[in-house]
Amino acid sequence: MPWWGIVIIFFATFIVFAFLHFAAKNKRPFRRALLSMALGAGTLTAINLTSGFTGVYIPVSLLSVLTSVIGGIPGVTLLLALNLFF
Repeated sequence: MPWWGIVIIFFATFIVFAFLHFAAKNKRPFRRALLSMALGAGTLTAINLTSGFTGVYIPVSLLSVLTSVIGGIPGVTLLLALNLFF
């Protein structure tokens, strides 16, 4: 996938999250959307940084990064559950 395709996916996700937060009558929908996306990426990073202590590791690929950014913390939880079972 070309780099501009990935940028379009991130931008579209940001716009969808911002619209959802706007529809939910949040005061700052763009900041909340950015926070949702950043929390997912931060959670994936935290899990991989602590893998030496916990033994839990999620391989970093385009699919795992997109799942963590689009899904947020529930997306990373889904990746952990899939890692547990498969």
